[in-house]
Amino acid sequence: MVEALDIQVKGIVQGVGFRPFVYRLAKKYLLSGWVLNATEGVFIHAEGEANLLDKFVTELHMNPPSAAKVKEIDLNEVPLQGFTTFEIRFSDEHAAQQTTLVSPDLATCDDCLSELFNPNDRRFRYPFINCTNCGPRFTIIDSLPYDRPATSMKDFPMCPRCAAEYADPLDRRFHAQPDACWECGPHISWSVTGEANQEITWGNTRESSDAIFAAAVRILLDGGIVAVKGLGGFHLVCDATNPEALAKLRQRKRRWGKAFAVMVASADEARHVCHVDQVEQGVLESTKRPIVLLRKRQEAHFAAGLADKLPELGVMLPCTPVQHLLLHDFTQTLQAQRGADALGMLVMTSGNLHNEPIVTDDAQARQKLAGIADAVLGNNRAILSRYDDSVVRVIQAGGEQAIQFVRRARGYAPLPLPLGCPEAQPKQETLLAVGPEQKATFALVRAAAADDQQPDAFVSQHIGDVENAETYDAWLEAKSRYESLFQERPARLACDKHPEYLTSKRAREQAQRDKLPLVEVQHHHAHVASVLGENNLFGPVCGIAFDGTGYGADGNIWGGEVLLANQQTYERFANFAYVPMPGGAAAVRNPLRMAYGVLHEFDLLEHAGAADVLEALGEQADVCAQMIERGLNTPYTSSVGRLFDAASAILGICPQPTYEGQPAIELEAAMGFAPAELPITDAYHIDVVKNTATETSTALDTSVLLFDAAPVFAALLDDKAAGVPVPVMARRFHDAFVRAAVMAAQLVESLYGITTVALSGGVFLNRYLIEHAAEALQNAGFTVALNRDLPPSDGCISYGQAVVAWAANKTSELAGE
Repeated sequence: MVEALDIQVKGIVQGVGFRPFVYRLAKKYLLSGWVLNATEGVFIHAEGEANLLDKFVTELHMNPPSAAKVKEIDLNEVPLQGFTTFEIRFSDEHAAQQTTLVSPDLATCDDCLSELFNPNDRRFRYPFINCTNCGPRFTIIDSLPYDRPATSMKDFPMCPRCAAEYADPLDRRFHAQPDACWECGPHISWSVTGEANQEITWGNTRESSDAIFAAAVRILLDGGIVAVKGLGGFHLVCDATNPEALAKLRQRKRRWGKAFAVMVASADEARHVCHVDQVEQGVLESTKRPIVLLRKRQEAHFAAGLADKLPELGVMLPCTPVQHLLLHDFTQTLQAQRGADALGMLVMTSGNLHNEPIVTDDAQARQKLAGIADAVLGNNRAILSRYDDSVVRVIQAGGEQAIQFVRRARGYAPLPLPLGCPEAQPKQETLLAVGPEQKATFALVRAAAADDQQPDAFVSQHIGDVENAETYDAWLEAKSRYESLFQERPARLACDKHPEYLTSKRAREQAQRDKLPLVEVQHHHAHVASVLGENNLFGPVCGIAFDGTGYGADGNIWGGEVLLANQQTYERFANFAYVPMPGGAAAVRNPLRMAYGVLHEFDLLEHAGAADVLEALGEQADVCAQMIERGLNTPYTSSVGRLFDAASAILGICPQPTYEGQPAIELEAAMGFAPAELPITDAYHIDVVKNTATETSTALDTSVLLFDAAPVFAALLDDKAAGVPVPVMARRFHDAFVRAAVMAAQLVESLYGITTVALSGGVFLNRYLIEHAAEALQNAGFTVALNRDLPPSDGCISYGQAVVAWAANKTSELAGE
């Protein structure tokens, strides 16, 4: 029996080859009708035998293109219209562009990879092979609609054979905007940085291109460094098994201590050095190709300088044809020299100068990276949007595995996140939330296309620390690109309350200049609100924000907060007792200063276990004492991150860090050799005391309770003086904060009946802490909500600001203000 269906497919279904997929599927099941992009997804009218229609719909749901994400399929039986063919329609193309989601860049698909290494294929070893299912997207777009003339491929007119593929709906390259080949597409380039004139060699043919890869491999095997252009910027590449090459890269890049990420050919290759479960393998092999933090195998050997002292190694698989070719050729030559068992493993670290954004331009690479790289492997396809690699890990969260973002960038941004507003939404104008100053992102929010949908939040890629002038310029550039591409100009603004953040200053200036409404959001409320938005919760929740630094409502530095929070507002229920930071930012750079401040505040300076801290500080100890006593450049903080820094310094783990977060990272790593089961000791406990209010106290700035960490540090010093192994002390210290999180939730439940707990803040990038806190809270009967598509660190702040500002505007509009 012949029937007809109108089908609406919602989700990530535009710009990912969905229409040609539908076309081919319709041909397979002998259906007639049409498919088109529209403002609310992809619309299909299909006519055919009922059983074939059923199979068609099932395959739409079960077998979509790899880059697509089908969220919902709506079916409606309609009268037959008598179509005799199936066609791709373009009638609603303009309307579709108003809401089309621009796809992130996609890793080389298996079909293209097969062609890349097939000597009989016309694209054999072509470094820019791609199709509708893979290749560059957002990083080459100049404007919408997403057509070749609006991309950096506009300078490469298609040859007749590529043009024929592009125009054929049955071809895998139908409407693949970056489609190209040896004859008509971009080519790689090569220059040696030590040469006076830096002569550029081009790989215009397979032979000359292969010669460039061979030259790169020679440098890498000789212990050199090559700058290699990727999708969103350059990487600095060296042999990950060569300690001399690693030392050279650290010296030249001034990157001391911080681990390098590596690239291997497959998940099975990664298993030679790391544990890889099925979920981790799926993430490694996904079209997003992030760096995945994997647990090292204890029996595996790692070159000195790769990821010393750490239990995890960042691993990625090749994402681009260039990376596939380089790693393939490197591994073949390596194994020819060292044996078939030699592991081809390359360092892939951001191609940038210290504290600057990643380099995207070939000429800049040859200039800026000349002091680091021995050669530059570039190309003549321009990068229009700067993107670092994304970094994720797979964690155990309450008995289930979940992906935790450390950095959200290539492969994920700019896919929008629903703002998660469970309550009724009036129509609102576009909002820009400018985010924090470190790990900066921004969020551009536009109203939903329909009343029953949630607004889209386009959270930018990770940009970096905008205190740096070049990074601030990159932030401005990315913001302008988002506003231009999505054709949205902000009518409202949101920012952090910090008076000195550059992003907040700019927002205040813009609000005043353009007479735009501005919502200032407390930093840790934004952390908690980001969890609420991502999980479609309005609140109230017990929000636990363990963080490094955030400007508090009382003017102090917060970071150990328990908030009663919803999307609109918060009350400060509890916080860790304030401790001094002698020298302010200097105490972050020198955790021995932070240790002194903690020991001073907790009256532990005379403890025998503190003697080596004072000795290591030397004359600085007297300086710290005077600064605290006189109140000179000594802010006070409730930050859990700073308490972890202090503990790391006290235990001698990392008294002199070389990168941000190193003391806490190595404190966690130090637990690696502690016994699997460690008896709980009551000595490591956190006291709860009633806070003292003043006549000017408010629910926003003054908590009800204080968490006093003095007993934990006293126990730490007792154990240290008694010669307890450092791994045991590090584990006991961590466990005290896990118990503190549970205690906070139980106090909130007993007083207010709130049983949902939201965990966020940079300290929860600590795998042990997040996994054990989530498990302990769940075992205690609480519902635990975490960041899902954003990092718990400051990468989630702009989204959290957007959640609060949107909810605040919703309240005022519903009230008729």
